Amino acid sequence: MSRRLCIPLPEASGAAIVGGKAASLGELIRAGLPVPPGFAMTVDAFQAALAGIDPGGHRRAAIEALDASDIAAITTTTATLRDAIAATAVPGDVAEAVAAAYAALPGLDVAVRSSATMEDSAAASFAGLQDTYLGVHGLAGLLDAVRRCWASLYNDESVAYRGRTGLPGTAPSMAVVVQVMLSPRAAGVMFTRSPVSGDRSVVAIEGAWGLGSALVAGAVSPDSFTVSKITGEITARRISRKAIMESPGPRGAGPTTTDTPLPLRDAPCLSDDEIRALAGTARRVEEHYGVAQDIEWALLDGDTPPESRLFLLQSRPETAWAARDAATTVPLATPRSRPVDHILELFGKPS
Repeated sequence: MSRRLCIPLPEASGAAIVGGKAASLGELIRAGLPVPPGFAMTVDAFQAALAGIDPGGHRRAAIEALDASDIAAITTTTATLRDAIAATAVPGDVAEAVAAAYAALPGLDVAVRSSATMEDSAAASFAGLQDTYLGVHGLAGLLDAVRRCWASLYNDESVAYRGRTGLPGTAPSMAVVVQVMLSPRAAGVMFTRSPVSGDRSVVAIEGAWGLGSALVAGAVSPDSFTVSKITGEITARRISRKAIMESPGPRGAGPTTTDTPLPLRDAPCLSDDEIRALAGTARRVEEHYGVAQDIEWALLDGDTPPESRLFLLQSRPETAWAARDAATTVPLATPRSRPVDHILELFGKPS
């Protein structure tokens, strides 16, 4: 069977094939939720590239065997492999597949995002540990961004995180998501349970003007809104001063940071209708997956209903409160081999 090197996002499925991020985006599309068009480069493309750089996988295996607490050793060992991946030309068949998939997109500027096989699972998110490149233009720029995403599987922080979490299974691999680049009026994140209190009855929304990259990087304080899942009421709001914003730059230049126009600095980045539309979409995502979600969103400008201008960029299981719940859950009874043993334990064995 021939390898599939690039898969349209609506067909992307299986974290072992397209990584956690791409698999989630494909599932969102199939559930009827709004996601920017794009495609996924499969782990077969990554393995084809690594076959010439690390035959037999010995360098990769040595990295995964490092002590997670030995940061000096991780830094030294990973740098050489990262540099080799970033500097080595993409194999010809992979480059041809990328060129064909890229040409089929309705826009030339794209966002290129890492999608590791262990990423965005219920056990570990890897949020922010691997690379994303925004506003990439042209095939040469796209292939360069792909190599850097591949290399980011061996970022110091990512390797240390894998070691600390002790995730089971096969060696990690990397897929890549390529999507049409949006130019949103506002963007941000939302959680289907409160990240502060763990309250499951609310949707917590954070947003800022322009791209969400400034918010995720902590460069701007977001506006925050809390919406009741029960009544749909906006129960809390905090409007922050948003001194800067990031927007797509000239082709191939990536995001540009500018001062936020004065009338917008202290103004809410979302209307009440937009807040409610975001909360409603978040509830749909949670209902689909059946567990609390951490969602990245972008909202385009325009006069049409908010639902028609809203796009989801990522959805992953919420892990912080889920881990607390798991750690504090006390079993009602210790498992016993026979049901009658529970009765004997409660009332004592007969003398």
